[in-house]
Amino acid sequence: MLDIIGKKKWYFLISLLVIIPGVISMLIWGLRLSIDFTGGTRTILLYPTKVDKQIEDFTRVGFEDSKVEIVTMQASGERLIVRTKEIDEKKNKELMSNILRKVENVRQEEFETIGPTIGNETTGNALKALLVAFVLIVLYIAWSFRKVPKPTSSWRFGICAIVAVIHDVLITVGVFSLLGHFYNVEIDSLFVTAILTVIGFSVHDTIVVFDRIRENLRHSIGLPFAQVVNNSILQTLIRSLNTSITTVLVLITLLLFGGPSLQWFLVALIVGIASGTYSSIFNASALLVVWDELDTRRKRRNV
Repeated sequence: MLDIIGKKKWYFLISLLVIIPGVISMLIWGLRLSIDFTGGTRTILLYPTKVDKQIEDFTRVGFEDSKVEIVTMQASGERLIVRTKEIDEKKNKELMSNILRKVENVRQEEFETIGPTIGNETTGNALKALLVAFVLIVLYIAWSFRKVPKPTSSWRFGICAIVAVIHDVLITVGVFSLLGHFYNVEIDSLFVTAILTVIGFSVHDTIVVFDRIRENLRHSIGLPFAQVVNNSILQTLIRSLNTSITTVLVLITLLLFGGPSLQWFLVALIVGIASGTYSSIFNASALLVVWDELDTRRKRRNV
């Protein structure tokens, strides 16, 4: 029989090795925020051919002639996504006129301006949404598992679920910090939506295992807690993997054949769901066992 709990230290180590690079990246480089958070103007230019270095250079000259400061410029097929300091409609018309002098048959597909006040409001709302989600998850799980048999308690289930969720959020955010530094990938409001979706998926996957642990505790009186947990994980393993794999396959299909506007949203979901599947199987339940072992040692010392 597969002994997942017996090798829990190795699974914790794997999680640590995956999380550390992202945390270091966030501490050094942070996240590359889109105008949804910082304010500014985003312009998407559509060209008749795939954007190459020459087209980028000519376009950059058009922005310089209009005295518009470029923050980031990123090519995606026939599209060039440019983020600049905030400009108005009049300045935008002047800009397009200068670009058309440098490059023919270019069309402006999108022009969006967001003020810094709205950007700060979006940042604040995003942090509030994450905090509220964490609190509600702990309270809900603690209430749902209030009749769980000994030796554990409902609050332990809630706290361990949140630790697993934080694991998934750190991995997803860390990956995007690295992508932002090396590939200029920006996070926008869709990224916040992806994080909240990952939190929901991760908690759902974890609760499936936790619920089986609760049921097995009622019917496995006398068995060591670690063994009950390990049996519960094995009983739900195939279901968790099947659910996650089918979801990820759909997301990969959308990533391959969907539009560029959803590209990084889908990547965030794929990374988060993969991490959530790992944490629900190898981390969340193992944390319950670690907590129980520490509690048992403390009681023995007090005897």
